[in-house]
Amino acid sequence: MSAENTTPVTADPATTPGRAGTSTPSTPSVIHEGLPTQLPDIDPEETQDWIASFDALLEERGRERARYVMLRLLERARETQVGVPALRSTDYINTIPPEREPWFPGDEDVERRVRAFIRWNAAVMVSSANRKGLEVGGHIATYQSSASLYEVGFNHFFRGKDHPGGGDQIFIQGHASPGIYARAYLEGRLSEEQLFRFRQEVQHGPGAGLPSYPHPRLMPDFWEFPTVSMGLTGINSIYQARFNRYLHNRGIKDTSQQHVWAFLGDGEMAEPESLGAIRVAAREELDNLTWVINCNLQQLDGPVTGNGKIIQELESYFRGAGWNVIKVVWGREWDALLARDVDGVLVNKMNSTPDGAFQTFSVESGAYNREFFFGPDPRLRRMVEHMSDRQIEKLPRGGHDYRKVYAAFHSATRHVGQPTVILAHTVKGWTIDALEGKNATHQMKKLTKDDLKKFRDRLYLPISDRDLETAYESTGTAPFFHPGADSPEIEYMLERRRQLGGSVPRRVDRSAPLTLPGDKAYAELRKGAGTHQVATTMATVRLLRDWMKDPSIGPRIVPIAPDEYRTFGMDSMFPSAKVYDPAGQNFESVDRNMLLSYKMSPQGQMLHEGISEAGAMASAIAAGSAHTTHGEAMIPFYIFYSMFGFQRTGDSIWAMADQMARGFLIGATAGRTTLTGEGLQHADGPSPLLAATNPAVVHYDPAFSYEVAHIMRSGLERMYGRSEKHPTGEDVIFYLTVYNEPVAQPAEPEGLDVAGLLKGIYRVTDASGEGPQVRLLASGVGFPWITEAKRLLAEEWGVQAETWSVTSWNELARDGVATDKWNLLHPGEAHRSAYVTEALGEGSAPVVAVSDYMTAVPLQISPWVPADYRVLGADGFGFADTRPAARRFFQIDAQSVVVQALAALADAGEIDPARVKEALDRYRIEDPTAVAGVKQEGGDA
Repeated sequence: MSAENTTPVTADPATTPGRAGTSTPSTPSVIHEGLPTQLPDIDPEETQDWIASFDALLEERGRERARYVMLRLLERARETQVGVPALRSTDYINTIPPEREPWFPGDEDVERRVRAFIRWNAAVMVSSANRKGLEVGGHIATYQSSASLYEVGFNHFFRGKDHPGGGDQIFIQGHASPGIYARAYLEGRLSEEQLFRFRQEVQHGPGAGLPSYPHPRLMPDFWEFPTVSMGLTGINSIYQARFNRYLHNRGIKDTSQQHVWAFLGDGEMAEPESLGAIRVAAREELDNLTWVINCNLQQLDGPVTGNGKIIQELESYFRGAGWNVIKVVWGREWDALLARDVDGVLVNKMNSTPDGAFQTFSVESGAYNREFFFGPDPRLRRMVEHMSDRQIEKLPRGGHDYRKVYAAFHSATRHVGQPTVILAHTVKGWTIDALEGKNATHQMKKLTKDDLKKFRDRLYLPISDRDLETAYESTGTAPFFHPGADSPEIEYMLERRRQLGGSVPRRVDRSAPLTLPGDKAYAELRKGAGTHQVATTMATVRLLRDWMKDPSIGPRIVPIAPDEYRTFGMDSMFPSAKVYDPAGQNFESVDRNMLLSYKMSPQGQMLHEGISEAGAMASAIAAGSAHTTHGEAMIPFYIFYSMFGFQRTGDSIWAMADQMARGFLIGATAGRTTLTGEGLQHADGPSPLLAATNPAVVHYDPAFSYEVAHIMRSGLERMYGRSEKHPTGEDVIFYLTVYNEPVAQPAEPEGLDVAGLLKGIYRVTDASGEGPQVRLLASGVGFPWITEAKRLLAEEWGVQAETWSVTSWNELARDGVATDKWNLLHPGEAHRSAYVTEALGEGSAPVVAVSDYMTAVPLQISPWVPADYRVLGADGFGFADTRPAARRFFQIDAQSVVVQALAALADAGEIDPARVKEALDRYRIEDPTAVAGVKQEGGDA
């Protein structure tokens, strides 16, 4: 039931619905929008009066007023118990009937030829990438099923960066990238050599090949959004549309003419992230958002729901969530048949046929379809008796009919008050006989000469057998096709893009430089807290508050939290910064009489995401990439329970890195033993290690407030400042792990080694006095443990210790790896030393490292520590207890550091080994009951 070039089916004009302004059958034969509109009208004149009244309201007061009145009428109908059903699912037919389709403004013949050129080049690109001796994979079938969906958008809807309204944001389905490259080739943006080097990004030199999927970090001037992490397109596009409204409502940028388009697959909708946030889009009435779901009924291995109907399932989800749903199920050749369906038998057949059967019908002959789709019911058989088998075979799916698709896009962009989802019925691999509709389509990467010839014939391309065979013999694939820069097709497509604001996708940074705060903003944290104990979380939040008062960067900061602002002491911001809500606050807050009352506003600055770390990350991504998507530098400050960051939303953080977004991620309540009352799931042991796997993430684990000040300043200057090396700022993400445990906050030492602090390590105290020496290293909340260990070693064991603050194990390890690689590639030059090697120097004193994370975190730097290196860490699972008990259990407290230091000295022959046993017996570091009476403060969060 499919073909790219179709012949109209002859229909009975007496029963064929016409275009707008022509007559239609007086008795509708199908259920429309779930309502039984075929019921008899007992008072047509009264009905017409109601319709005329509504038409007058629409004409005089506009769509928004008409929508409001209709919603009030529905509300009133429910109040009076009038049986208006919930409209959650409609018949398996097009939402927009033929008589309501708008005039198609394009040149149908030219656009059909352009689609043929792109289809061909996209398929040849992937096939060539799988020639013998290369075989790097790729996906042919996805774009072939969605070509009409994209091309209608490119030619008529997608606005580029040069559009006066600012341009649209378009999330392109990852597996469709070959079609986007093929279009860019026709536009002159990519060369034939680049297409021939698809998935070959290194071997031919920088920029000579093309990445597999949409990756801004790999093609920073081309792609805007990374979309191959399945499911993230859905949630990220929703929060992108929401962030557009946020910018508009806060007066930072007029985004009223910008639209967000997201292209997804029906199989992809099984990912929890795909549907998990659709209520957010409906609740906030994001009519600047349109999803286009390519329902080719197939996932990677077979049908999406072979025994069900995925379009109907999705329709019910989206309608129930409050979206506007437009189904594009059947091509125009079905219109005449549906007009003949006076008793609803065809619609019933469409409703009751499962997707698995439709997939089979798409690959079978017209005779098969006549027998098994139309044949079982004599009424259906009579309906197509005037049609040949070939005409039946060519009955198309709606997603391949550019008129039907145009009508859907046109309706979506004019819909008010709701996001729209377009459910487009297509055939996977359409127009390629070797692939079309087959279960193995997704894994089929290579086309034979015969396959390519049939494909060429189906597309009516002027490529001779000789040229095809010659190219195939020499290169292993067919030639690419370009009609010439001055051809009508190229001139047409370029003119359409000029009218719409330039080529898409395209990424460009037009943001203005920011004036960053100076020394004064950091003075408070650098002077310490005197006799008070302050948690590093509170120090970080204090600096954020000071930043938000800054006239330059203050309005640019986007605080983000998943329902934990109060936990992190940020409720003081509610009255002034306010929580963002486009509807404002339509109730009196329960704490309205309190100084720190909860306040909401359309101009609110704080994004409160509810209990959704995934949603918070999506907001961070949208804010952190605003310098390219909107030309406005914004500074996301996402603060979260540390364990719920990289562990729970690591894939989103990778997407943030791929999108070259910037900003601050604050893992509060960090560490395995600082929030132990909460139990295992809050005991964060691996976060720094997980962060180390992401090349864009710069992780710090500060111990003191003055360290926080220098680190945050560095992050702000690196990401949002300008330098010769990074003229528009650096595309990194600053990640700080901070703690809820109150600790002493000393003033910044005189002559602080700021460079060492930012590189990852600096010495805090020297070893003084006589006796054996050790060096103690700690990060974050572990520093007080080595301070106490230094005292115990000196007073009870006659051992002197240096203390070192390790602000970043990860950055030290990266420096070590980079140093080793440089040495490998420069054998004739003097070897360089890793920074940690230089910092610790040539002394032989043992080094003992400890942190509140698993042992693997400080072990990262072991290859570059120039001495005996011992590591203590919190390995295993967490549990609920006090901090002293947990630290004794993991052997990471001060006494455990002492025993480890003594063991290292004994192994080096510096002290009697019996002293290690003496220390072990005295401190009982293997026994948590030994600290049962030790009290703690500030354990709650």
